[in-house]
Amino acid sequence: MAVTFNTREVSEVTIIDVSGRITLGETNMALREHVNKAIDAGSKSILLNLAELSYMDSSGVGTLVGCYTSAQNRSAKLKLLNLTKKMTELLTITKLLTVFDTFDDEEKAVASF
Repeated sequence: MAVTFNTREVSEVTIIDVSGRITLGETNMALREHVNKAIDAGSKSILLNLAELSYMDSSGVGTLVGCYTSAQNRSAKLKLLNLTKKMTELLTITKLLTVFDTFDDEEKAVASF
């Protein structure tokens, strides 16, 4: 299964719905490209909706960190929405749950910007 992205705007927040698997290779690059495209288009508030993310390997986590850092370096904010149980466990083990702002409710996530 590949990865698909759906980008939408809600109250000046760019929400990128991610569906599928993020693994080493093309899907990693696609995630980075979608985040960079949003920043290039002038978005300062980006929310990654991971509700439909079925799998992410360690390289995907590295890509998330890279996207977060890239956003910060370009005066944008990147937050995560609807983490799966596995994703929450992965970010907890790697101590990255303390780095990312995470939300279970889209309305609250959008309001947090």
